[in-house]
Amino acid sequence: MKNRSLLPGLFLLGAALSVALVACQPKTTVRVTVKTGSVSTGTLVRSVDFSGVLVPDRTVNIYAKLAGQATFVGGDVGDHVKAGQLLVQIDTKELNAQLKVAEAQLAGVSDQAAQAKIGVETARLNLDLAQRAYDRTKTLFETKVVTQSQLDDAQTKLDLAKSAFDNASRQYETVSGSGVAQADAQVNYIRVQISNSTITSPIAGVVTNRNINVGEITSVNTVLMSIADTATLKLQGNLSQEDIVHLSIGDRVKVSVDAIPGKQYAGRIEQVGPIAAATGQYFPVVLTLANDGKLLAGMTAKASFTLTGASGTIAPLAAVDAGEDGQAFVYLVAGGKVHKTQVVLGMRNATDVQVLSGLAPGDTVAISNIASLQDGMEVAQ
Repeated sequence: MKNRSLLPGLFLLGAALSVALVACQPKTTVRVTVKTGSVSTGTLVRSVDFSGVLVPDRTVNIYAKLAGQATFVGGDVGDHVKAGQLLVQIDTKELNAQLKVAEAQLAGVSDQAAQAKIGVETARLNLDLAQRAYDRTKTLFETKVVTQSQLDDAQTKLDLAKSAFDNASRQYETVSGSGVAQADAQVNYIRVQISNSTITSPIAGVVTNRNINVGEITSVNTVLMSIADTATLKLQGNLSQEDIVHLSIGDRVKVSVDAIPGKQYAGRIEQVGPIAAATGQYFPVVLTLANDGKLLAGMTAKASFTLTGASGTIAPLAAVDAGEDGQAFVYLVAGGKVHKTQVVLGMRNATDVQVLSGLAPGDTVAISNIASLQDGMEVAQ
């Protein structure tokens, strides 16, 4: 009975000893294992591309300036035309008749002006004669040789001569001025209308649209033809604000066309949009490329750029954490611990990123298990 009473005490003593032994064992810390990368100095190279559809460099819609019947139409859809080539000729029979009438009217008014000029010279001669006669009569009147009645008669003739001269001068000014000008303007207007009857192509290109046939009446509000300059084609795309700052007008670009695999065309940047597209932070870029005769407007193509940044501090892209507030940071690894460090980033590619501030060449950064790290945490490599 005495031995049985000792068993519970022995069990309690053993449990206490076990707890004491566990408490005396050294404590161990679980460390996160990370891979590391080195920060260096170098130049970052980034490949950028965008796809789009080739479009003509220029497209011109041809309108008529004159309503009339088309007597000639040159060029159909798909035809190549030269700059200055005749596209549409409008009938000018009525205009030619109007021109003859207007020219006859101009000639008539010009004759009237010539006659009016002769009338002015005649009236001036008569005025001179009347003036001399009056002067003689007045001198004779002062010496009592002629009577007052004779002097009054000379004065009347002088007044009539002045009035005739004034009337002749006004008539000449009217006929030779506004009369001739109006007749001449009418002639010139009809001549311009006749010149507008001949419609030529302002550019060299291919006819893409035709809305007129021989015998139809042209309208000044309807497109007769559309001409596209396909000797040069354009490709437009959008690039991010990080990439657009590295491009300049005149830069060379490689262009591949889906319909012609294995061949690259040399493109040239013609426009870099100064204002972001509606999507924000993306800017339009337009490039041109020469057509070797195989390219067609509407083909899909891809432009490839190689952007080279300035020399600077380069870090592995895998080391960067954007953070919830958008502030990028990395974890520096030193003395078996990580230290959270905010960084300012520049150009990046698929593997590396340029660090504008926050790191220095020779630093070591964690590139794995970033989400599990905290500032000051011990890590294993």
